[in-house]
Amino acid sequence: MKLQPLDFEKPIFELERKLEDLKRHSRAQDINLDPEVKRMQAKIEEMKRETYDKLTAWQRVQIARHPQRPYTLDYFSSAFTDFIELHGDRLFGDDKAMPAGLATIGDHRCVVVGHQKGRELKENLKRNFGSAHPEGYRKALRMMRLGEKFGLPVIALIDTPGAYPGVGAEERHISEAIAVNLREMMVLKTPIISVVIGEGGSGGALGIGVADRVLMLENAYYSVISPEGCAAILWKHRSHAPEAAEALKLTARDLEELKLIDEVIPEPLGGAHQDHEQTATILKKTIVKHLKKLTEMPIEKLLAQRYAKFRKMGEFAGDVSKNGT
Repeated sequence: MKLQPLDFEKPIFELERKLEDLKRHSRAQDINLDPEVKRMQAKIEEMKRETYDKLTAWQRVQIARHPQRPYTLDYFSSAFTDFIELHGDRLFGDDKAMPAGLATIGDHRCVVVGHQKGRELKENLKRNFGSAHPEGYRKALRMMRLGEKFGLPVIALIDTPGAYPGVGAEERHISEAIAVNLREMMVLKTPIISVVIGEGGSGGALGIGVADRVLMLENAYYSVISPEGCAAILWKHRSHAPEAAEALKLTARDLEELKLIDEVIPEPLGGAHQDHEQTATILKKTIVKHLKKLTEMPIEKLLAQRYAKFRKMGEFAGDVSKNGT
């Protein structure tokens, strides 16, 4: 699969193209160009590190949205094994934007749910661009209750620009479906781990995001609104999305510092789309590490910690004067 470079990656890709040309010329002419090849490889590595160590919030948003980034079903088949998809919410229908089922990760049999995007127009229409309908959230909750019934932990992979805002979704009560998930996940008597693997947009992400451990891939983002939406409100134009991304503090490092997530999962140099297999290996190792601790904890303690975790979010210290200034 040929990688599609983002704007800020184009200088790196241009150097890599020149390196390939140099190697081909060396083979075709039977000339030893190893010293030049090594120098160029070192220059490319240095440029990569300089670029990816200093990514802006907006650049991380672009990586999170990269169409070649691994999606939920990719992880279900690589980080997990024995995935069996289950369908339907038993009320309305089956939402292809929210695949769910049973799987195994490490030594743990578990319930898995997640948002699924498409890589091309036909698949995106089938998956509704990763924006789930009410039946998707109700299916997810049905699966979570199945996990609770049989003592299986729940793993949720978040990757959505937001829940679907269309007329049909509103008629079928999308806000109520998400609200019920928030309430029920808070008291679900089984361990829950949520991982933001790409986009974490608004209530659509939070609808499967109440968990004992909330993890994020290094180049994912998690925000109450998209940078473009924020820019349209505050600056009256979407062109200010880069400034909005900085102001929203939506990157994994920002959210870890604010104690809104529990751990940042590192990605291969250049982002998860550069190496699907390595990313899946890192993700699996991190999830298994947290699962081991959570499954050993008594349910009463688990629920108390989950409640306390979310209850203290948004707390701040300091004096506030009577007039609010």
